[in-house]
Amino acid sequence: MADIFLYDTTLRDGTQGENINFSAEEKVKIAKRLDDIGIHYIEGGWPGSNPRDMKFFDLARNIEFSQARLTAFSSTRKAGVLPSEDQNIQALLASGTKTVTLVGKSWDLHVERVMENNTLAENLNMIRDTVEFLKEKGLEVVYDAEHFFDGFKENSEYALETIVAAKQAGADFLVLCDTNGGTLHHEIETVVKMVYSELTDVPGIGPKLGIHAHNDCGVAVANSLSAIRAGAVMVHGTINGYGERCGNADLVTVTAALWAKMNIHCITKDQLSQLKKLSRFVSETANMTPLSSRPFVGRSAFAHKGGIHVSAVTKVTRAYEHINPALVGNSRRVLVSDLAGRSNIEYKAKELGIPLDGKGIDTGKIVSEIKQLEQDGYQFDIADGSLKILLEKLTGRFKPLFKLDNYRLSMEKDHNKHSWAHAIVKVTVDGRTEISVAEGAGPVNAMDNALRKVLNKFFDDLDTMRLVDFKVRVIDGRDATAAKVRVIIESRDHEHVWNTIGVSSDIIEASWKALVDSFQYKLAKDMENNKGPTSHD
Repeated sequence: MADIFLYDTTLRDGTQGENINFSAEEKVKIAKRLDDIGIHYIEGGWPGSNPRDMKFFDLARNIEFSQARLTAFSSTRKAGVLPSEDQNIQALLASGTKTVTLVGKSWDLHVERVMENNTLAENLNMIRDTVEFLKEKGLEVVYDAEHFFDGFKENSEYALETIVAAKQAGADFLVLCDTNGGTLHHEIETVVKMVYSELTDVPGIGPKLGIHAHNDCGVAVANSLSAIRAGAVMVHGTINGYGERCGNADLVTVTAALWAKMNIHCITKDQLSQLKKLSRFVSETANMTPLSSRPFVGRSAFAHKGGIHVSAVTKVTRAYEHINPALVGNSRRVLVSDLAGRSNIEYKAKELGIPLDGKGIDTGKIVSEIKQLEQDGYQFDIADGSLKILLEKLTGRFKPLFKLDNYRLSMEKDHNKHSWAHAIVKVTVDGRTEISVAEGAGPVNAMDNALRKVLNKFFDDLDTMRLVDFKVRVIDGRDATAAKVRVIIESRDHEHVWNTIGVSSDIIEASWKALVDSFQYKLAKDMENNKGPTSHD
Protein backbone atom coordinates (compact mmCIF):
# COMPACT_ATOMS: atom_id res chain seq x y z
CA MET A 1 0.00 0.00 0.00
CA ALA A 2 1.15 3.54 -0.75
CA ASP A 3 2.49 5.76 1.98
CA ILE A 4 -0.23 7.35 4.11
CA PHE A 5 0.03 11.04 4.92
CA LEU A 6 -1.18 12.14 8.35
CA TYR A 7 -2.81 15.56 8.20
CA ASP A 8 -3.60 17.22 11.53
CA THR A 9 -6.36 19.84 11.84
CA THR A 10 -6.28 20.31 15.63
CA LEU A 11 -5.22 23.94 15.34
CA ARG A 12 -8.29 24.79 13.24
CA ASP A 13 -10.98 22.09 13.45
CA GLY A 14 -10.02 21.30 17.03
CA THR A 15 -10.57 24.88 18.15
CA GLN A 16 -14.14 24.71 16.86
CA GLY A 17 -14.95 22.24 19.63
CA GLU A 18 -16.99 23.50 22.54
CA ASN A 19 -14.89 24.96 25.38
CA ILE A 20 -11.64 24.59 23.41
CA ASN A 21 -9.50 27.58 22.65
CA PHE A 22 -5.77 27.96 21.99
CA SER A 23 -3.71 31.11 22.02
CA ALA A 24 -1.26 31.65 19.16
CA GLU A 25 1.61 30.70 21.48
CA GLU A 26 -0.15 27.49 22.54
CA LYS A 27 -0.72 26.60 18.90
CA VAL A 28 3.02 26.96 18.30
CA LYS A 29 3.76 24.54 21.16
CA ILE A 30 1.26 22.01 19.82
CA ALA A 31 2.65 22.33 16.29
CA LYS A 32 6.13 21.52 17.55
CA ARG A 33 4.87 18.41 19.33
CA LEU A 34 2.99 17.31 16.21
CA ASP A 35 6.19 17.66 14.21
CA ASP A 36 8.09 15.61 16.78
CA ILE A 37 5.56 12.80 16.57
CA GLY A 38 5.93 12.58 12.80
CA ILE A 39 2.75 14.25 11.50
CA HIS A 40 3.23 15.06 7.81
CA TYR A 41 0.91 18.08 7.48
CA ILE A 42 -0.13 20.54 10.19
CA GLU A 43 -3.03 22.82 9.38
CA GLY A 44 -2.25 25.97 11.35
CA GLY A 45 -5.54 27.79 10.89
CA TRP A 46 -7.43 30.20 8.66
CA PRO A 47 -5.24 33.33 8.41
CA GLY A 48 -7.98 35.43 6.84
CA SER A 49 -10.55 34.73 9.57
CA ASN A 50 -9.06 36.09 12.81
CA PRO A 51 -6.04 37.92 14.29
CA ARG A 52 -4.98 34.91 16.41
CA ASP A 53 -4.36 32.73 13.37
CA MET A 54 -2.52 35.55 11.63
CA LYS A 55 -0.29 35.87 14.69
CA PHE A 56 0.33 32.12 14.73
CA PHE A 57 1.60 32.14 11.14
CA ASP A 58 3.84 35.10 11.97
CA LEU A 59 5.32 33.14 14.88
CA ALA A 60 5.61 29.98 12.77
CA ARG A 61 7.90 31.69 10.28
CA ASN A 62 10.72 31.26 12.82
CA ILE A 63 10.13 27.53 13.31
CA GLU A 64 12.08 24.89 11.42
CA PHE A 65 9.94 21.78 11.28
CA SER A 66 11.90 18.56 10.95
CA GLN A 67 9.25 16.69 8.99
CA ALA A 68 5.87 18.43 8.92
CA ARG A 69 4.67 20.82 6.25
CA LEU A 70 2.71 23.71 7.73
CA THR A 71 -0.54 24.41 5.93
CA ALA A 72 -2.75 27.50 5.81
CA PHE A 73 -6.47 27.06 5.22
CA SER A 74 -9.04 29.09 3.29
CA SER A 75 -12.10 28.83 1.09
CA THR A 76 -12.18 29.21 -2.68
CA ARG A 77 -12.64 32.71 -4.08
CA LYS A 78 -16.02 34.35 -3.59
CA ALA A 79 -18.56 34.33 -6.39
CA GLY A 80 -17.86 37.08 -8.89
CA VAL A 81 -14.45 37.95 -7.38
CA LEU A 82 -11.06 37.21 -8.92
CA PRO A 83 -8.62 35.17 -6.75
CA SER A 84 -6.12 38.02 -6.91
CA GLU A 85 -8.72 40.36 -5.41
CA ASP A 86 -10.14 38.01 -2.77
CA GLN A 87 -9.02 38.99 0.74
CA ASN A 88 -9.04 35.42 2.02
CA ILE A 89 -6.77 34.29 -0.81
CA GLN A 90 -4.41 37.20 -0.20
CA ALA A 91 -4.23 36.31 3.50
CA LEU A 92 -3.48 32.73 2.47
CA LEU A 93 -0.51 33.90 0.42
CA ALA A 94 0.64 36.22 3.20
CA SER A 95 0.82 33.28 5.64
CA GLY A 96 4.04 32.20 3.92
CA THR A 97 3.30 28.45 3.87
CA LYS A 98 4.37 26.31 0.94
CA THR A 99 1.22 24.19 1.22
CA VAL A 100 -2.29 25.61 1.27
CA THR A 101 -5.64 23.94 1.77
CA LEU A 102 -8.79 25.12 0.00
CA VAL A 103 -12.32 24.18 0.90
CA GLY A 104 -15.00 24.20 -1.78
CA LYS A 105 -18.61 23.11 -2.05
CA SER A 106 -19.52 19.68 -3.44
CA TRP A 107 -23.19 19.55 -2.46
CA ASP A 108 -25.61 21.30 -4.80
CA LEU A 109 -27.85 21.99 -1.79
CA HIS A 110 -25.24 24.38 -0.39
CA VAL A 111 -24.49 26.01 -3.73
CA GLU A 112 -28.11 26.73 -4.61
CA ARG A 113 -29.80 27.21 -1.23
CA VAL A 114 -27.16 28.17 1.32
CA MET A 115 -24.62 30.30 -0.54
CA GLU A 116 -25.63 33.73 -1.81
CA ASN A 117 -25.24 34.86 -5.43
CA ASN A 118 -23.92 31.52 -6.58
CA THR A 119 -24.78 28.96 -9.24
CA LEU A 120 -23.61 25.43 -9.95
CA ALA A 121 -21.55 26.65 -12.92
CA GLU A 122 -19.98 29.55 -10.99
CA ASN A 123 -19.10 27.22 -8.11
CA LEU A 124 -17.06 25.08 -10.52
CA ASN A 125 -15.31 28.20 -11.80
CA MET A 126 -14.54 29.26 -8.20
CA ILE A 127 -12.84 25.93 -7.55
CA ARG A 128 -10.95 25.87 -10.82
CA ASP A 129 -9.82 29.51 -10.74
CA THR A 130 -8.58 29.41 -7.16
CA VAL A 131 -6.60 26.19 -7.53
CA GLU A 132 -5.01 27.40 -10.76
CA PHE A 133 -4.10 30.74 -9.18
CA LEU A 134 -2.36 29.08 -6.23
CA LYS A 135 -0.57 26.52 -8.40
CA GLU A 136 0.78 29.38 -10.51
CA LYS A 137 2.30 30.71 -7.27
CA GLY A 138 4.22 27.44 -6.93
CA LEU A 139 2.21 26.14 -3.96
CA GLU A 140 1.16 22.62 -3.07
CA VAL A 141 -2.65 22.58 -2.95
CA VAL A 142 -4.81 20.30 -0.83
CA TYR A 143 -8.44 20.55 -1.93
CA ASP A 144 -11.14 19.81 0.68
CA ALA A 145 -14.38 18.76 -1.02
CA GLU A 146 -16.78 19.87 1.70
CA HIS A 147 -19.99 17.83 2.19
CA PHE A 148 -18.78 15.49 -0.55
CA PHE A 149 -20.55 12.34 0.67
CA ASP A 150 -23.90 14.05 1.22
CA GLY A 151 -23.54 15.70 -2.17
CA PHE A 152 -22.63 12.40 -3.82
CA LYS A 153 -25.71 10.70 -2.38
CA GLU A 154 -28.06 13.36 -3.78
CA ASN A 155 -26.29 14.41 -7.00
CA SER A 156 -23.29 12.22 -7.69
CA GLU A 157 -22.73 13.73 -11.13
CA TYR A 158 -22.27 17.26 -9.77
CA ALA A 159 -20.23 16.16 -6.74
CA LEU A 160 -17.81 14.45 -9.11
CA GLU A 161 -17.68 17.54 -11.34
CA THR A 162 -16.44 19.62 -8.39
CA ILE A 163 -13.45 17.41 -7.67
CA VAL A 164 -12.71 16.94 -11.38
CA ALA A 165 -12.50 20.73 -11.61
CA ALA A 166 -10.01 20.80 -8.75
CA LYS A 167 -7.98 17.96 -10.22
CA GLN A 168 -7.83 19.49 -13.70
CA ALA A 169 -6.71 22.79 -12.16
CA GLY A 170 -3.76 21.01 -10.57
CA ALA A 171 -4.78 20.14 -6.98
CA ASP A 172 -2.23 17.80 -5.40
CA PHE A 173 -4.68 16.08 -3.06
CA LEU A 174 -8.45 15.69 -3.32
CA VAL A 175 -9.86 15.25 0.18
CA LEU A 176 -13.40 13.87 0.42
CA CYS A 177 -15.15 15.35 3.47
CA ASP A 178 -17.97 13.81 5.48
CA THR A 179 -18.69 17.22 6.94
CA ASN A 180 -22.01 16.32 8.60
CA GLY A 181 -20.57 13.08 9.96
CA GLY A 182 -23.63 11.16 8.85
CA THR A 183 -22.07 8.56 6.55
CA LEU A 184 -21.30 5.02 7.70
CA HIS A 185 -18.06 3.18 7.01
CA HIS A 186 -19.42 0.76 4.39
CA GLU A 187 -20.79 3.73 2.42
CA ILE A 188 -17.45 5.53 2.70
CA GLU A 189 -15.55 2.59 1.28
CA THR A 190 -17.98 2.16 -1.59
CA VAL A 191 -17.96 5.84 -2.58
CA VAL A 192 -14.17 6.23 -2.33
CA LYS A 193 -13.69 3.21 -4.60
CA MET A 194 -16.15 4.67 -7.10
CA VAL A 195 -14.44 8.07 -7.05
CA TYR A 196 -11.03 6.47 -7.44
CA SER A 197 -12.27 4.52 -10.43
CA GLU A 198 -13.91 7.55 -12.04
CA LEU A 199 -10.84 9.76 -11.69
CA THR A 200 -8.15 7.29 -12.72
CA ASP A 201 -6.57 8.45 -15.93
CA VAL A 202 -4.17 5.56 -16.37
CA PRO A 203 -4.90 2.04 -15.10
CA GLY A 204 -3.18 1.54 -11.76
CA ILE A 205 -2.38 5.22 -11.34
CA GLY A 206 -5.08 7.22 -9.62
CA PRO A 207 -5.53 10.58 -7.95
CA LYS A 208 -4.22 11.29 -4.46
CA LEU A 209 -7.42 11.02 -2.46
CA GLY A 210 -7.85 11.95 1.17
CA ILE A 211 -10.53 11.52 3.84
CA HIS A 212 -11.82 14.10 6.30
CA ALA A 213 -14.34 12.50 8.66
CA HIS A 214 -16.51 13.96 11.41
CA ASN A 215 -17.76 11.85 14.29
CA ASP A 216 -21.50 12.58 14.47
CA CYS A 217 -22.33 8.87 14.13
CA GLY A 218 -19.40 7.81 16.32
CA VAL A 219 -17.58 6.16 13.40
CA ALA A 220 -15.11 8.83 12.21
CA VAL A 221 -12.12 6.59 12.90
CA ALA A 222 -13.77 3.61 11.18
CA ASN A 223 -14.66 5.84 8.22
CA SER A 224 -11.07 7.03 7.95
CA LEU A 225 -9.68 3.50 7.98
CA SER A 226 -12.29 2.35 5.46
CA ALA A 227 -11.34 5.18 3.11
CA ILE A 228 -7.68 4.16 3.34
CA ARG A 229 -8.63 0.57 2.52
CA ALA A 230 -10.43 1.93 -0.55
CA GLY A 231 -7.40 3.87 -1.78
CA ALA A 232 -7.16 7.16 0.13
CA VAL A 233 -3.57 8.16 0.88
CA MET A 234 -4.19 11.17 3.15
CA VAL A 235 -6.15 11.09 6.41
CA HIS A 236 -7.32 14.19 8.26
CA GLY A 237 -8.05 14.28 11.96
CA THR A 238 -7.49 16.06 15.26
CA ILE A 239 -5.66 14.98 18.39
CA ASN A 240 -8.17 13.38 20.76
CA GLY A 241 -10.90 13.91 18.16
CA TYR A 242 -11.57 17.49 19.28
CA GLY A 243 -13.83 19.43 16.96
CA GLU A 244 -17.24 20.89 16.31
CA ARG A 245 -20.36 19.07 17.50
CA CYS A 246 -19.24 15.45 18.13
CA GLY A 247 -15.71 16.12 16.94
CA ASN A 248 -13.47 14.84 14.16
CA ALA A 249 -11.65 11.59 13.58
CA ASP A 250 -9.18 11.07 16.43
CA LEU A 251 -5.81 11.11 14.69
CA VAL A 252 -4.20 9.39 17.69
CA THR A 253 -6.51 6.38 17.33
CA VAL A 254 -6.20 6.40 13.54
CA THR A 255 -2.39 6.43 13.70
CA ALA A 256 -2.25 3.63 16.29
CA ALA A 257 -4.73 1.50 14.33
CA LEU A 258 -2.83 2.01 11.08
CA TRP A 259 0.43 0.99 12.76
CA ALA A 260 -0.77 -1.87 14.94
CA LYS A 261 -3.69 -3.27 12.94
CA MET A 262 -3.07 -2.48 9.27
CA ASN A 263 0.74 -2.67 9.23
CA ILE A 264 0.96 0.88 7.83
CA HIS A 265 3.94 2.45 9.58
CA CYS A 266 3.48 6.11 8.70
CA ILE A 267 5.53 7.17 11.76
CA THR A 268 8.47 5.45 13.47
CA LYS A 269 8.10 3.03 16.36
CA ASP A 270 9.76 5.53 18.71
CA GLN A 271 7.29 8.21 17.63
CA LEU A 272 4.40 5.79 18.11
CA SER A 273 5.49 5.27 21.72
CA GLN A 274 4.96 9.01 22.33
CA LEU A 275 1.27 8.98 21.37
CA LYS A 276 -0.03 8.92 24.94
CA LYS A 277 2.16 11.86 25.93
CA LEU A 278 0.97 13.81 22.88
CA SER A 279 -2.66 13.09 23.73
CA ARG A 280 -2.17 14.24 27.32
CA PHE A 281 -0.22 17.33 26.26
CA VAL A 282 -2.99 18.52 23.95
CA SER A 283 -5.63 17.76 26.61
CA GLU A 284 -3.76 19.79 29.19
CA THR A 285 -3.14 22.65 26.77
CA ALA A 286 -6.86 22.69 25.93
CA ASN A 287 -7.68 22.50 29.66
CA MET A 288 -9.79 19.42 28.98
CA THR A 289 -9.91 16.38 31.27
CA PRO A 290 -8.31 13.43 29.43
CA LEU A 291 -10.89 10.80 28.50
CA SER A 292 -9.98 7.66 30.45
CA SER A 293 -11.69 5.35 27.97
CA ARG A 294 -9.92 6.82 24.92
CA PRO A 295 -8.67 3.90 22.75
CA PHE A 296 -4.96 3.04 22.93
CA VAL A 297 -3.87 6.01 25.08
CA GLY A 298 -6.61 6.41 27.71
CA ARG A 299 -5.87 5.69 31.35
CA SER A 300 -8.40 2.83 31.25
CA ALA A 301 -7.40 1.47 27.83
CA PHE A 302 -5.44 -1.38 29.43
CA ALA A 303 -7.07 -1.41 32.88
CA HIS A 304 -8.27 -4.75 34.22
CA LYS A 305 -10.79 -5.02 37.04
CA GLY A 306 -12.44 -8.44 36.92
CA GLY A 307 -10.60 -11.13 38.87
CA ILE A 308 -10.85 -13.67 36.04
CA HIS A 309 -9.44 -11.13 33.58
CA VAL A 310 -6.51 -10.28 35.83
CA SER A 311 -5.73 -13.93 36.44
CA ALA A 312 -5.62 -14.51 32.68
CA VAL A 313 -3.61 -11.42 31.75
CA THR A 314 -0.91 -12.24 34.30
CA LYS A 315 -0.42 -15.56 32.52
CA VAL A 316 -0.85 -14.51 28.89
CA THR A 317 -1.13 -10.76 28.32
CA ARG A 318 -2.82 -11.05 24.94
CA ALA A 319 -5.67 -12.97 26.58
CA TYR A 320 -7.24 -9.58 27.36
CA GLU A 321 -4.99 -7.06 25.59
CA HIS A 322 -5.12 -6.52 21.83
CA ILE A 323 -1.64 -4.90 21.70
CA ASN A 324 1.31 -4.33 24.01
CA PRO A 325 0.40 -1.08 25.87
CA ALA A 326 4.02 0.11 25.70
CA LEU A 327 3.76 0.29 21.90
CA VAL A 328 1.76 3.53 22.25
CA GLY A 329 3.39 4.70 25.47
CA ASN A 330 0.68 3.34 27.74
CA SER A 331 0.85 0.78 30.55
CA ARG A 332 -1.21 -1.98 32.06
CA ARG A 333 -3.26 -1.16 35.15
CA VAL A 334 -4.84 -3.68 37.49
CA LEU A 335 -7.71 -2.26 39.51
CA VAL A 336 -8.74 -3.36 42.97
CA SER A 337 -12.43 -3.30 43.77
CA ASP A 338 -15.32 -5.45 44.93
CA LEU A 339 -14.82 -7.42 41.68
CA ALA A 340 -11.23 -8.20 42.58
CA GLY A 341 -9.78 -11.63 43.23
CA ARG A 342 -6.46 -12.82 44.64
CA SER A 343 -4.77 -12.14 41.30
CA ASN A 344 -5.75 -8.47 41.45
CA ILE A 345 -4.37 -8.04 44.94
CA GLU A 346 -1.15 -9.89 44.23
CA TYR A 347 -0.53 -7.93 41.01
CA LYS A 348 -1.40 -4.59 42.59
CA ALA A 349 0.67 -5.22 45.71
CA LYS A 350 3.70 -6.07 43.57
CA GLU A 351 3.13 -2.92 41.51
CA LEU A 352 2.97 -0.81 44.69
CA GLY A 353 6.06 -2.46 46.17
CA ILE A 354 4.30 -4.37 48.96
CA PRO A 355 5.43 -8.02 49.27
CA LEU A 356 2.68 -10.50 50.15
CA ASP A 357 4.92 -13.49 50.78
CA GLY A 358 5.44 -12.85 54.48
CA LYS A 359 4.31 -15.21 57.20
CA GLY A 360 0.76 -14.84 58.35
CA ILE A 361 -0.40 -12.82 55.35
CA ASP A 362 -3.75 -14.10 54.11
CA THR A 363 -4.44 -12.74 50.62
CA GLY A 364 -7.99 -14.00 50.79
CA LYS A 365 -8.60 -12.01 53.97
CA ILE A 366 -7.21 -8.89 52.28
CA VAL A 367 -9.60 -9.41 49.37
CA SER A 368 -12.54 -9.78 51.77
CA GLU A 369 -11.56 -6.63 53.67
CA ILE A 370 -11.32 -4.58 50.49
CA LYS A 371 -14.65 -5.89 49.23
CA GLN A 372 -16.29 -4.90 52.52
CA LEU A 373 -14.81 -1.41 52.33
CA GLU A 374 -16.03 -1.11 48.75
CA GLN A 375 -19.48 -2.13 49.99
CA ASP A 376 -19.23 0.73 52.49
CA GLY A 377 -18.53 3.19 49.70
CA TYR A 378 -14.78 3.12 49.06
CA GLN A 379 -13.54 2.83 45.48
CA PHE A 380 -9.90 1.81 45.43
CA ASP A 381 -9.57 1.48 41.66
CA ILE A 382 -9.39 5.29 41.54
CA ALA A 383 -7.33 5.82 44.70
CA ASP A 384 -3.93 4.10 44.48
CA GLY A 385 -2.54 6.26 47.28
CA SER A 386 -5.12 5.09 49.80
CA LEU A 387 -4.89 1.53 48.49
CA LYS A 388 -1.16 1.41 49.17
CA ILE A 389 -1.69 2.67 52.72
CA LEU A 390 -4.50 0.14 53.27
CA LEU A 391 -2.39 -2.78 52.01
CA GLU A 392 0.46 -1.68 54.27
CA LYS A 393 -1.95 -1.66 57.23
CA LEU A 394 -3.38 -5.08 56.36
CA THR A 395 0.11 -6.56 56.05
CA GLY A 396 1.47 -4.91 59.20
CA ARG A 397 3.90 -2.71 57.28
CA PHE A 398 2.28 0.69 57.76
CA LYS A 399 4.44 3.15 59.68
CA PRO A 400 2.55 6.45 60.06
CA LEU A 401 4.87 9.42 59.77
CA PHE A 402 2.54 11.55 61.86
CA LYS A 403 -0.36 10.93 64.21
CA LEU A 404 -3.45 13.09 64.28
CA ASP A 405 -4.53 13.77 67.85
CA ASN A 406 -7.55 15.95 67.04
CA TYR A 407 -8.82 18.78 64.87
CA ARG A 408 -11.44 21.49 65.11
CA LEU A 409 -13.18 23.51 62.42
CA SER A 410 -15.22 26.71 62.52
CA MET A 411 -16.84 28.94 59.90
CA GLU A 412 -17.24 32.70 59.91
CA LYS A 413 -19.13 35.23 57.82
CA ASP A 414 -18.72 39.00 58.13
CA HIS A 415 -21.17 41.84 57.48
CA ASN A 416 -20.14 41.85 53.79
CA LYS A 417 -21.24 38.22 53.56
CA HIS A 418 -17.65 37.06 53.03
CA SER A 419 -17.09 33.63 54.57
CA TRP A 420 -13.99 31.68 55.50
CA ALA A 421 -13.01 28.69 57.59
CA HIS A 422 -10.62 28.24 60.52
CA ALA A 423 -8.90 24.93 61.33
CA ILE A 424 -6.98 23.86 64.44
CA VAL A 425 -5.01 20.61 64.23
CA LYS A 426 -2.96 18.78 66.84
CA VAL A 427 -0.34 16.40 65.42
CA THR A 428 2.40 14.24 66.93
CA VAL A 429 5.62 13.36 65.09
CA ASP A 430 8.35 11.27 66.75
CA GLY A 431 6.85 11.87 70.18
CA ARG A 432 6.69 15.64 69.72
CA THR A 433 3.25 17.26 69.65
CA GLU A 434 2.47 20.50 67.84
CA ILE A 435 -0.68 22.55 67.32
CA SER A 436 -1.31 24.83 64.36
CA VAL A 437 -4.07 27.19 63.32
CA ALA A 438 -4.87 28.25 59.75
CA GLU A 439 -7.69 29.69 57.74
CA GLY A 440 -8.85 28.98 54.22
CA ALA A 441 -11.48 29.63 51.60
CA GLY A 442 -13.39 26.60 52.87
CA PRO A 443 -13.04 23.81 55.43
CA VAL A 444 -10.88 21.55 53.25
CA ASN A 445 -8.59 24.41 52.29
CA ALA A 446 -8.29 25.42 55.95
CA MET A 447 -7.48 21.83 57.02
CA ASP A 448 -4.92 21.53 54.22
CA ASN A 449 -3.26 24.79 55.29
CA ALA A 450 -3.22 23.84 58.99
CA LEU A 451 -1.84 20.34 58.41
CA ARG A 452 0.75 21.63 55.98
CA LYS A 453 1.77 24.34 58.47
CA VAL A 454 2.41 21.91 61.33
CA LEU A 455 4.09 19.23 59.19
CA ASN A 456 6.45 21.81 57.71
CA LYS A 457 8.05 21.94 61.17
CA PHE A 458 9.17 18.33 60.76
CA PHE A 459 9.43 17.60 57.02
CA ASP A 460 11.07 19.28 54.05
CA ASP A 461 9.78 19.32 50.47
CA LEU A 462 6.08 19.73 51.32
CA ASP A 463 6.01 22.95 49.32
CA THR A 464 6.21 20.85 46.14
CA MET A 465 2.95 19.07 47.00
CA ARG A 466 -0.27 20.49 45.61
CA LEU A 467 -3.90 19.43 45.82
CA VAL A 468 -4.99 19.58 42.16
CA ASP A 469 -8.49 18.06 42.21
CA PHE A 470 -11.23 17.52 44.77
CA LYS A 471 -14.37 15.51 44.04
CA VAL A 472 -17.36 14.75 46.23
CA ARG A 473 -19.90 12.06 45.35
CA VAL A 474 -23.06 11.12 47.22
CA ILE A 475 -23.02 7.33 47.46
CA ASP A 476 -26.74 6.75 47.96
CA GLY A 477 -29.04 9.75 47.70
CA ARG A 478 -31.97 7.98 49.33
CA ASP A 479 -30.64 8.98 52.76
CA ALA A 480 -30.75 12.65 51.71
CA THR A 481 -28.48 14.83 53.86
CA ALA A 482 -27.56 11.81 56.03
CA ALA A 483 -26.16 9.95 53.03
CA LYS A 484 -22.56 8.79 52.91
CA VAL A 485 -20.25 10.76 50.68
CA ARG A 486 -17.10 9.72 48.90
CA VAL A 487 -14.29 12.29 48.64
CA ILE A 488 -11.49 11.83 46.11
CA ILE A 489 -8.42 14.04 46.32
CA GLU A 490 -5.79 14.16 43.57
CA SER A 491 -2.39 15.46 44.63
CA ARG A 492 0.92 15.88 42.87
CA ASP A 493 4.49 16.99 43.34
CA HIS A 494 7.29 17.37 40.82
CA GLU A 495 7.56 13.61 40.28
CA HIS A 496 4.30 11.87 41.18
CA VAL A 497 0.51 12.08 40.92
CA TRP A 498 -1.62 10.16 43.40
CA ASN A 499 -5.26 9.83 44.45
CA THR A 500 -6.63 9.24 47.93
CA ILE A 501 -10.14 8.57 49.22
CA GLY A 502 -12.28 9.09 52.28
CA VAL A 503 -15.84 7.93 53.02
CA SER A 504 -18.19 9.08 55.75
CA SER A 505 -21.70 10.42 56.34
CA ASP A 506 -19.85 13.60 57.42
CA ILE A 507 -18.34 15.37 54.41
CA ILE A 508 -15.69 17.02 56.61
CA GLU A 509 -14.63 13.67 58.04
CA ALA A 510 -14.49 12.08 54.56
CA SER A 511 -12.39 15.00 53.33
CA TRP A 512 -10.07 14.75 56.31
CA LYS A 513 -9.48 11.03 55.73
CA ALA A 514 -8.57 11.60 52.10
CA LEU A 515 -6.37 14.57 53.00
CA VAL A 516 -4.45 12.70 55.71
CA ASP A 517 -3.85 9.76 53.37
CA SER A 518 -2.51 12.17 50.77
CA PHE A 519 0.07 13.60 53.17
CA GLN A 520 1.00 10.13 54.50
CA TYR A 521 1.56 8.93 50.94
CA LYS A 522 3.69 11.96 50.07
CA LEU A 523 5.86 11.68 53.17
CA ALA A 524 6.33 7.93 52.72
CA LYS A 525 7.52 8.55 49.15
CA ASP A 526 9.99 11.11 50.45
CA MET A 527 11.24 8.63 53.05
CA GLU A 528 11.90 6.13 50.28
CA ASN A 529 14.04 8.84 48.67
CA ASN A 530 15.93 9.43 51.95
CA LYS A 531 14.02 12.57 52.91
CA GLY A 532 13.28 11.85 56.55
CA PRO A 533 11.87 14.05 59.32
CA THR A 534 13.72 17.29 59.98
CA SER A 535 13.15 19.41 63.05
CA HIS A 536 12.68 23.13 62.37
CA ASP A 537 12.82 24.84 65.75
